[in-house]
Amino acid sequence: MSLLAYLDIGLALLVVGVAIWTIAARDLFAAVIGYVAYGLLLAFVWIRLYAPDVALTEAAVGGGVTGVLLITAGKRLKALKNVTPAAPGLTIKLFTGLLAALVASVLGAVILMLPQPPASLAPEAAAAVDSAGAGLGNLITAVLMSYRSFDTMLEKVVLILAVFGIWSVGTDTAWGGAPAPFRQSKPYAPMVFLAQMLAPIGVLVGVHIFWAGADGPGGAFQGGALLAAMWMVTMMARLVEPPRIDARYLRLALVAGPAVFLIVGLAGEPVAGSFFAYPHSFAKPTILFIEAFMVLSIAVALPMLVAGPPNERSDL
Repeated sequence: MSLLAYLDIGLALLVVGVAIWTIAARDLFAAVIGYVAYGLLLAFVWIRLYAPDVALTEAAVGGGVTGVLLITAGKRLKALKNVTPAAPGLTIKLFTGLLAALVASVLGAVILMLPQPPASLAPEAAAAVDSAGAGLGNLITAVLMSYRSFDTMLEKVVLILAVFGIWSVGTDTAWGGAPAPFRQSKPYAPMVFLAQMLAPIGVLVGVHIFWAGADGPGGAFQGGALLAAMWMVTMMARLVEPPRIDARYLRLALVAGPAVFLIVGLAGEPVAGSFFAYPHSFAKPTILFIEAFMVLSIAVALPMLVAGPPNERSDL
């Protein structure tokens, strides 16, 4: 057995071990840290599975943005000192454990009973991408923007609806205001220094990942998630404040990606012959044009999810 095989086995055992530890952790902060570590380990797993695009997304969202969101939620839950959730009884715990074991067993059985070789739509998907004339070197981006373009657009719509749902939690009197600051009025000097040094580099890397995603690992979501992380870092350092939710530029940025995607998709009917089709000669620049606005919407939506409702007080 090669060294890489031993490393893969060790990585698999480590992923399972961190998952069990995260579930068993009694402290909220420890569980969140375990979840972040689990997301970063999964990024390494995807790299070993030769899926760098998925690895980038997992590291940015699973290990980064979601971790910050969970830490923020945990801090706000602790602020509710008068609310003491009832502990689940033994019956509920046993039922939940048995249900989880049953679902895992059924999924394992389904995987083991797959035909050999397993059924695949890969040839049909590749043919559809080629016929659309995407002209992209990255097949994942080509599939998402050409073969699964309608699904890709709806994913961003769901993200925006989640932001609207967060905003709707605020009180009527607070509507239109800004969310609470991410940190204290006087953040630590090392945090300010980190934001000042990291944010410019992170923005450049995020733009590069978006642009390189046309022909290599990367894309709109990966680049947008990195830009979102840089904005959150600067807000944590209090270099910038969360914007008011009634700001026109904020709302335009949120809907820009899906709106441009839908407009181009509707234009595909008279120009290219079908809904969400691209002209053969201009497919690649058209897709990059759409993705540029998708990056903007993602980079704005993710920090707004973490920032929370307008005028909400936070101990962060």
